[in-house]
Amino acid sequence: MRIQLSDHFTYSKLLRFTLPSIVMMIFTSIYSVVDGIFVSNFVGKTPFAAVNLIMPLLIILGALGFMVGTGGTAIVAKTLGQGKPALANEYFSLLVWTGLLGGAAVGVLGMVFVRPVAAALGAQRQMLEDCVLYARIILAANPCFILQNIFQSFFVTAEKPKLGLCVTVGAGLTNIALDALLVAVFPLGLAGAATATALSQAVGGLVPIVYFLRKNDSLLRLTRTRFYGRILLKTCANGSSELMSNISASVVTILYNLQLMRLAGEDGIAAYGAIMYVSFIFAAIFIGYAVGSAPIVSFHYGAEHPEELKNLLRKSVVLAAGTGVAMALLAALASAPLAKIFVGYDPGLYTMTVRGFRIFALSFLLSGFNIFGSSFFTALNNGPVSAAISFLRTLVFQCASVLLLPLVWELDGVWLSAVAAEIAAAGVTAAFLAAGRRTYRY
Repeated sequence: MRIQLSDHFTYSKLLRFTLPSIVMMIFTSIYSVVDGIFVSNFVGKTPFAAVNLIMPLLIILGALGFMVGTGGTAIVAKTLGQGKPALANEYFSLLVWTGLLGGAAVGVLGMVFVRPVAAALGAQRQMLEDCVLYARIILAANPCFILQNIFQSFFVTAEKPKLGLCVTVGAGLTNIALDALLVAVFPLGLAGAATATALSQAVGGLVPIVYFLRKNDSLLRLTRTRFYGRILLKTCANGSSELMSNISASVVTILYNLQLMRLAGEDGIAAYGAIMYVSFIFAAIFIGYAVGSAPIVSFHYGAEHPEELKNLLRKSVVLAAGTGVAMALLAALASAPLAKIFVGYDPGLYTMTVRGFRIFALSFLLSGFNIFGSSFFTALNNGPVSAAISFLRTLVFQCASVLLLPLVWELDGVWLSAVAAEIAAAGVTAAFLAAGRRTYRY
């Protein structure tokens, strides 16, 4: 039976509805993971470090899609909950076309400024050239990447999470196949890896355009629209937490790279890159659940169903806690074989990566709770609170930790920084959830 946003959600129904979004986010994370595996093993340690060094810039430039997708979903789902489907489709169409044009503009700017940015991050000689080459190819597909991030949220709102999953799986498999072809079979090196990612992003961004332009049986369709300035501003406000999360994470990554370059040199950056690639997949589970559950929250908020909001919050906190424990244990147990996949060719680098990942894995205990908490307030159309949680979690606490803890524990202090930041963020998230009970009656 088809699950609808208006349903009462049990644990089983909640997991079944959000599972496609979870798998979708996992496959989205595969883009960079697969590139990392092929670049590290077939191209070399220096190009691998170059990809990790320039990746924060690419994430920042792609963050527009997450902002529009999550912020816009909250508005569109609420409008559907109010019984206004035609208006919801106009909002949806406006946001998609805005994302497409914005992605193109941001991509061009990135191509122009990537060299001075890479140099400012510490890239020199061959690493600098590798950064520029990889980034410019990826940025050529930035409009598609933006669209893919937007549609990840809107497929759920359209009550088509499985279709969204199929599109993302198709894009992920395209990336894997092209990486194998262009890097392993035809030795095109870093350019081949970047081209594989760019083409897979084109699949993920353009296929949904075709689907929503045509007549379909979902809740959403691309239609004629007009300029709604208030809706764009509200979207940006609602999605500011996700924008802040991505920008902050990139700024923090830059800070991590600077500390690691000082403490461990190029090997430190490579080790951190391997840890981040693996953590992308683990974090994707939490992010996918947040993306999948947000339209449900927005719908019931718009329909004024406080009891269902309470039900969704309670069950989501339980799921986040249980999954966090399971993932922390799994990450600790799997750290050695996972590190071997990326850097098994270098014994010293391998040992550093295993130790770092085992410490870093403790952050998974609380990260799911914090990610859901921010998403929950986004879904309630409370962008400021959501942004505050994200800002404190991903920037303030992380920056403070990575600057202070290495003074005491040196390299281990870098890995502990994520753990300390999640502990502090959990306190803030819990405080905001408690304070919001009177307003939202959950």
